[in-house]
Amino acid sequence: MALPKRKVSKSRRDKRRTHYKAAVPVMTNCSHCGETCRPHQICPNCGYYNGKQVIETKD
Repeated sequence: MALPKRKVSKSRRDKRRTHYKAAVPVMTNCSHCGETCRPHQICPNCGYYNGKQVIETKD
């Protein structure tokens, strides 16, 4: 198995890892209640998706 000839410096290692970062999740406003929720997901506040009530929520 091949081995590296020299130690990879912290600078070079960190340059390679610059693209490995957590993305901020996209949030939209619910068309029914106006709360923020993930797009293409059932609203956890009112239970609506695409203008229709999908799940019953506690009042």
